[in-house]
Order: sequence, then C-alpha cells, then structure tokens
Amino acid sequence: MSSRPTLRDVARLSGVSEISVSRVMRNAPNISVKLRSRVEAAAQELGYTPNRLAGGLKSQTSGLIAVVVPSMSNNVFPEVVDGIDRILSQAGRRTVLGLTQYDGDREERIIRDLLSWSPSGIILAGLEHSDASCKMLAQADIPVVEIMDIDGTPIDTAIGISQRNAARAMADHLLDRGYQRIGYIGAWGEAPSRSLKRRLAFEERLSECGTPLAARLIAPDASSISLGRACCSQILNDTPSLDALFFANDDLAVGGLLHCMAHGIEVPHQLALAGFNGIDFVDAMPQQLTTIQTPRDKMGEAAALRLLEHHDTGASHQTIDLGFSLLARDTT
Repeated sequence: MSSRPTLRDVARLSGVSEISVSRVMRNAPNISVKLRSRVEAAAQELGYTPNRLAGGLKSQTSGLIAVVVPSMSNNVFPEVVDGIDRILSQAGRRTVLGLTQYDGDREERIIRDLLSWSPSGIILAGLEHSDASCKMLAQADIPVVEIMDIDGTPIDTAIGISQRNAARAMADHLLDRGYQRIGYIGAWGEAPSRSLKRRLAFEERLSECGTPLAARLIAPDASSISLGRACCSQILNDTPSLDALFFANDDLAVGGLLHCMAHGIEVPHQLALAGFNGIDFVDAMPQQLTTIQTPRDKMGEAAALRLLEHHDTGASHQTIDLGFSLLARDTT
C-alpha cells in the first residue's frame, strides 16, 4: 500500500490553494462548480480522503474499525456484523457501520466518509467496488478485509465462500434428483454481484449437463418473503411446466413455499424449491427448505481476527475459503 495522499497533494495536482481544497472537502458554501469539480477530480485521481483526526491524535488511526455492508434488514448481515463486533469488542476495538443498500455510488461516499475518521481497518462486503473506492482503500494504508465472496482478486484479504462453486453444487443436486425444467428467481435487480455470480454459475452448470435453465425472473425490488411469493406465482404462470426453482436467497424461497402451500402445489412432488444462505428462521417452516448454508457468524469472526492479526504481524494478501454446506432437505 502507498502512503496516504495529503491535502497538499490534492492542492498541488489541482493547482489551487490548500485552503480551497479544505473548503471543498468540508462542503463549505459559496464554492464555484468549476473549483469543486477541479478539486474533486484531483482527489479522486489520488484516492484522497480527508483526515478528520489530523492533529488530534498522536496515532494516525483512531482504533475504530469500519464495517460496510449492504443492509441490516437482510437476514444475512446481522449475523456477520455480530461476529465481527464480538471479536473486536474483546480486543477493545469499536465497530462503525455503514450501509450501502447495494448502491455502488453510495458505497463510495460511505467509504470516503469512514476513511476520513482514520479507522484502524475496514471490512466490507463483496469484491466488486468502484475504481474510486478501490483507489481510496489502497491509499488508506490500513488492512482491508472483503467478506462473503472469494471469486475474484481482493484488495488485501478476502474471507468467505465461492459463490460459483455453491451455485454449481445446487445445480448438481437438482439434476441428481431428476429435475429437468428448472427455473431461477432473484431480486434487487441483481445489484448484489454475488447473486449475479451465483445465477450465472448455476446456468452454466445446467447447460454443461445438457439441461439449460428453463425460466428466469429477476425482480427489481428488495428481497423479501412477500416478493418471493409473488415471483413464484408469476414464473409458474409464465412457465407452468417448471419442476424446480432455485431462489437467490431463503427469504424468496420461503415466499415460494408459502405460494405453493396456498395453491395446493405439492412440494417437492410437483415443484421442488431450493434457497441460499441457511437462515435460521426457515427451520420453523412446515417443510425444511433445501438450501446452501453459509458460515455467516464465523465469517464475521474470521474477518475481525484477520484485522487484529494484521496489526500484530503485518501479514496481508490472502484468500480464505470458509466453505459451505448443501443442506438437502424436504423441499427437493
């Protein structure tokens, strides 16, 4: 990692005074559009983030750990964050949370803001980020741990599972059970890159086995049980010959199961259903859902431990595969 760019570096590159740069970074009033654009372009090129603690502490970092995830309403991430905070609290560190809502521009703004407080490290979901975000993270000179996904090249350290391998495993499971007319349901407009990777790998594996995906429905809305129920109704209306459905997550799959129960569709005899993540609440359903179980709490703990280990040893640039489990249960 390079040394962190300074306000002086931005002033030099943009050809304006340090005071002007400071005013732009503080979003002060009465700044011309031309000046703001000039300074912001230089800051983005350098990967500059303000240091709100400059001069306030002898240390260059605050002891805070920044955690950036898409949402806390999604059932996946609370367990991850709990795992992170449990380990960091034991080490006397504090977690500061930013939520992106699967919006790349919002993630960029959150990363810029969190880095301005000079955290001791940052944990963020996924491996895909904007160029500006990647540059800021590389220039921050702190450990960076990307979680959930290992299918790609990390900025520093990646901890999670192979989304592609998990999807291929589910394709093999459904084919081994004899299903031939398989559909897929997703949400969020596939803004989560992990969902897109899974779906593409799922389709790829089906095609390799001579059974192409029979139907696909990607809703633009946020994932929920009610959305899963509505999508299941729609895809079966459009393609009534389907004999199996793979959902992007368990929320959607539970909605699909509720639709089947309400309309007398026998699961799995008439329609098999499978989800993803292994969320605990699915165990309360009348039928146990077939799903891919991901180690969410363990993932959070491993990410926090990795940051603490980095501070002790300076070790970096690793990919850690925590693996997944395919739970073949009642619905397939």
